[in-house]
Amino acid sequence: MFFAILLLSAADVFTATLADASAKTPEISTQELREILASKSATVLDSRPRAEYAVSHIPGALNVAAKPGMAASAYVSDVAEVGRLLQDRKQTPLVLYCNGPFCGKSKRLSEELAAAGYTSVRRYQLGIPVWRALGGVTQIEADAIERVMREDRTAVFIDVRSADEFARGSVQGARNIPRALVLQGKDVGELKKAKDDNRLPNTDHNTRIVVFGSSGDDARFVGEQIAREAFHNVAYFAGTLRDLQEAR
Repeated sequence: MFFAILLLSAADVFTATLADASAKTPEISTQELREILASKSATVLDSRPRAEYAVSHIPGALNVAAKPGMAASAYVSDVAEVGRLLQDRKQTPLVLYCNGPFCGKSKRLSEELAAAGYTSVRRYQLGIPVWRALGGVTQIEADAIERVMREDRTAVFIDVRSADEFARGSVQGARNIPRALVLQGKDVGELKKAKDDNRLPNTDHNTRIVVFGSSGDDARFVGEQIAREAFHNVAYFAGTLRDLQEAR
């Protein structure tokens, strides 16, 4: 139903927006955000708390500290911190996102930025939930790895190094899906086998999946392919196995 409402004013779901008539700043679609990230034509700000950003954010997005003294229910990023990040260049194009259609964080921040004189502020109001639903992968930071291992006992860690490297040691409980065997396309190559032999969590496609390997590029590639197999909570780690082990 939600996507059906979005599609009323869009050619397809990738070009849809929430189209909230009460909003004071404009929205962009998923396709527009993809193009902005590829071209680096705007600064993308994750307007959620640092802990949420660290555990799963859109690759290329930045994060700033909270506005002091705010209750969790009224969370908003600190405009002064945004100013420091941008060196007070208030004409810098900005795109904000948060936890999706029902989250007010990016809307609150966009209004405070506009009131402070920022002239090019837009929102990806569909946020992290729709980004993931449309096959988008996210990134996890080193400081969130230990927390996930401690608090999320259902999380699945995927090591994309070769089988020989994996046999010599990995993260405890990790599963091996070698990057060299992963193909682009749905239900092909090693990912098809991983779905059949339960290296990928077929009983719950919302299970957190953390992908790592010898490089961030390898981890991201495999993470993107897993996300396109309808797994909705995939994050890749941009560091190496040693970085991941040291973060624990």
